[in-house]
Amino acid sequence: MNGFRKPVKKVNTNSESKVVLITGASSGIGEATARVLARKGYRLVIGARRTERLEALAKQLNEEGGNVEFTSLDVTDLDDVRAFAGFALEKHGRIDVIVNNAGVMPLSPLEALKIDEWNQMIDVNIRGVLHGIAAALPVMKKQGSGQVINVSSIGGHATFPTAAVYCATKYAVIAISEGLRQENTDIRVTVISPGVTTSELAHSITDEGSAKAMESFREVAIPADAIARAISFAIDQPDEVDVNEIIVRPTASPY
Repeated sequence: MNGFRKPVKKVNTNSESKVVLITGASSGIGEATARVLARKGYRLVIGARRTERLEALAKQLNEEGGNVEFTSLDVTDLDDVRAFAGFALEKHGRIDVIVNNAGVMPLSPLEALKIDEWNQMIDVNIRGVLHGIAAALPVMKKQGSGQVINVSSIGGHATFPTAAVYCATKYAVIAISEGLRQENTDIRVTVISPGVTTSELAHSITDEGSAKAMESFREVAIPADAIARAISFAIDQPDEVDVNEIIVRPTASPY
């Protein structure tokens, strides 16, 4: 056989698998990602504000054989995010991946002047990502390896009526991610840009017209599990392979 040997596929085990941190893990894409990765043997640390949901999720996944720790997390608070990273280090001694997933989407026309909601999107969608990077990057640089996965959106590639500020925050996520990638040759950087996905994001819309428009916009949607599998794909690549961006849309949606 000319010396050819079929490579043996290495299977992750809890003792040797990567340590993955997930923000916004209490529902939607974050929860689905925790389920997919826990069942593949990754060691997880999940965070969100709704700790009762995290506790129930961690309990279920651990009963299924997973390795999941949880803690409360407000991504708008830098000290809280640093404590989240510190909690992971205390439990596992390293951070291999952080999935900056937490996000909000209270859409409205600019003329509605919902300035508090604009600031909320800036704080969660932009500062939350930057805080995740600030907490994890020094650890990864010390290790000489790591992966930052930032969840953007199709709204980071096109702007839609009522979504100007939301789209601006998601454009920012892509810009920040690309800058991080260019500055580091030992850290993998991935952007996941979901199309319309089943989640609780639309529940934060307080503008009546925007809420009604979103109902029709979201008639064609993919499950959060589809995005979770894309995140898993990016993590599963060999260390020398950096999947920089994945856009995942419903087949039947024009958006």
